[in-house]
Amino acid sequence: MKKIFYLLVLFSMQAFSQEIALMKYSGGGDWYANPTSLPNLIKYCNATIKTQIKLQPATVEPSSPDLFSYPFVHMTGHGNVVFSDSDLSNLKNYLAAGGFLHIDDNYGMDQYIRKEIKKIFPNNDLVEIPASHLIFQKPNPFPNGLPKIHEHDGKRPQAFGIFLANKLVLLYTYECDLGDGWEDAEVNNDPKEIREKALKMGANIINYIFNN
Repeated sequence: MKKIFYLLVLFSMQAFSQEIALMKYSGGGDWYANPTSLPNLIKYCNATIKTQIKLQPATVEPSSPDLFSYPFVHMTGHGNVVFSDSDLSNLKNYLAAGGFLHIDDNYGMDQYIRKEIKKIFPNNDLVEIPASHLIFQKPNPFPNGLPKIHEHDGKRPQAFGIFLANKLVLLYTYECDLGDGWEDAEVNNDPKEIREKALKMGANIINYIFNN
């Protein structure tokens, strides 16, 4: 019954009140990094793919029942992440019920977040998402998969995911830093074409969530 209730909540939110959220987590990492990222992504999506998302994203903690009010939750930062038992249980229920979590390594999160993801779904491995996946196909084609936005360690950008019943419910973007590309132009001084690429990929993620 709980899963049915959660599904109804998520469905009603998607249908009548599109709103997304930023995750405020524990452990010392700067969850509040990139303050202009989500507002800019929302504006871009509302203008280009005709979403109707509230311009100011909410902030939600992983153990909060409010988590189920948001079909898309974004998480970023540079440092440590620690999920409590209540965080893990709530996140697992949220994702199993149809919610979506995007974790964007802002450089320095990787060694911590992989351990925490494993705690959410100990029997599910993070798998690399192929360029053929729908999330890279529309509305903006990315034939080579996840774009490279920031250099970091100079490695290739990779998108990893957790799939439940063949549906992507958790997206982890590594060596890419989409969130920096979504920020105001003067924050990172990224060229216009780089920012556009990041926003287009972000629009693909939002489109995937609201239309699949």
